[in-house]
Amino acid sequence: MGKRLRQQRAGRGSPTYRSPGHIHPGPARYPPLTDKTVKGKIVELLHDPGRYVPLARVITEDGREFLTPAAEGVYVGKIIEIGPDAKPEPGNILPVGNVPEGTMIFNIEIVPGDGGKLARQSGSYALILGRAGGKTRIRLPSGKEKEIPNSSRVTIGIPAGAGRIEKPLMKAGIAYHKWKVKARKWPRVRGVAMNAVNHPFGGGSHQRKSHPSTVARETPPGRKVGHIAARRTGRRKR
Repeated sequence: MGKRLRQQRAGRGSPTYRSPGHIHPGPARYPPLTDKTVKGKIVELLHDPGRYVPLARVITEDGREFLTPAAEGVYVGKIIEIGPDAKPEPGNILPVGNVPEGTMIFNIEIVPGDGGKLARQSGSYALILGRAGGKTRIRLPSGKEKEIPNSSRVTIGIPAGAGRIEKPLMKAGIAYHKWKVKARKWPRVRGVAMNAVNHPFGGGSHQRKSHPSTVARETPPGRKVGHIAARRTGRRKR
């Protein structure tokens, strides 16, 4: 019978594929929406194994506590402002409609109150381009432009931890642990490099699929590898 395919083993939820959620300090999101501006103190900077950006633990003057991606340049003991009247300074959290154009922002809410969804990676930031009709247009780290409501909250500055990818991994063991904390199986063996009993693409005198890799959506699990329900095949017409 051979071994199960990789995606069949992952679907069982064994320890190899299980998400290591127990190692995370907690969800990194903004506090509940409010109309007043409060001050908060950064009491701790945390390393989250599943993230590449450090987290700041903030306690506000009204007693609330939350985790948020740390801005570059913040430190333990720094006082930040949270609310519509906050100053557009690094680390402060305020509605995007109150931030001057051209400002670098991160941890952006798509919908007001969702806690922050965009530009949360270390060193990534978005730019405010302009406003029209109750919405603000921003340029995301990918270069794509997007409009979000003026009441969506953002953090001023750049996420800490920039330059992480400039350091080479040097050995495979480091890469293994890098992906282990992000619930990703590594290394990922190619199907054509396997034996015929282990994968539909395996076997043969040299590495090749030997047959079309496009399969239908209704294909049985043991054969459902390759291009699943591809919209098109062959070379793209110019």
